[in-house]
Amino acid sequence: MPTTDPVPDDPDFSEIANRSIRRSPAKLGSPDESDHMSTNRPRVAVTRSDLPGTGIERLSRSAELTLWPSRTGPSPDELAGFIGQADGLLSMSQDHITDTVLEQAPRLVVIGQASAGFDNLDLDALTRRGVQAANAPGVLQETTADFSWALIMATCRRLVEADQHVRTGRWTEVRFDLLLGQDLYGATLGVIGYGQIGKAVARRAQGFEMTVIHADPVAPSDTVSQAVALDDLLRQADIVSIHTVLTEHTHHLISDHELDLMKPTAVLVNASRGPVVDQRALVEALRSGTIWAAGLDVFEGEPVTADNPLVALPNCVLAPHIASASLATRTRMVDVAVENLLAGLRGERLPNLLNTDVTARSPG
Repeated sequence: MPTTDPVPDDPDFSEIANRSIRRSPAKLGSPDESDHMSTNRPRVAVTRSDLPGTGIERLSRSAELTLWPSRTGPSPDELAGFIGQADGLLSMSQDHITDTVLEQAPRLVVIGQASAGFDNLDLDALTRRGVQAANAPGVLQETTADFSWALIMATCRRLVEADQHVRTGRWTEVRFDLLLGQDLYGATLGVIGYGQIGKAVARRAQGFEMTVIHADPVAPSDTVSQAVALDDLLRQADIVSIHTVLTEHTHHLISDHELDLMKPTAVLVNASRGPVVDQRALVEALRSGTIWAAGLDVFEGEPVTADNPLVALPNCVLAPHIASASLATRTRMVDVAVENLLAGLRGERLPNLLNTDVTARSPG
């Protein structure tokens, strides 16, 4: 690593930061029937071309790999054709595995996903077709909690605005009222979704001597946080941090009604899934001053384009879905996905099986 930090738009920064990522030789393209005729080893499709660590290399010792030739992964239309005749799939949370996709992947028996979330997987369809699927739980909660706090602090203290104020030459005088922010010390933190990540976020609040409350239908009060109803949380919290899973019940969990309950000085942070927050309602709340600011790592549509109304809002800190993006954590996520895949290719039950009712099939 360089001894001084490069500026954010340094074209070499990404390469420098990722020097420890190892690429494994693998075939590019789609697995097809001729590949199975030439080898007795199972075939695995991997939806990203450049993954950290040595997990892909380890997987390649037991299977013939086909890597998607781009870091961005296949589009929904490309995904089914890419999986083709693969026995296994290493997927990401952006890869939507639907019944339509599965119809074109008749040999598929196992999916190992390198993420904690799994709302992109149609578990019912996978179960019907005898495909085991697993995620990577218990890996990313501390890293994601760290980043959630980065968003909280950057938003409350207007760090992005401050950075631009200096970089663009607008800092021409020292003013007492310049970029006044919101305090964290002694404030009330409201956590929506009190699972592993939510609890990790709550623990960190103790260093700021904050009052912590949470809303979660299955998580009772503990020594760190008091369980309250969602509406009460929204009324009381100075900072609301979202860490719930995305389901039909949590889609647009935060919309006009919920935003209206929040304090006009409140900050909303979302590092869970974009559709948990109604973007239209959030934009209006930020424009009108219904809430003070927001920090977002996830969005209803990803990636975010330059014409997205959130981009124009100075009271909204934006990040490109990177809450778990430390080298160590992303490496471990791939490792866990590989461990699940290897188990499935051996005809074993996956360590982190999601669709527990599945009657699993063996490769071939």
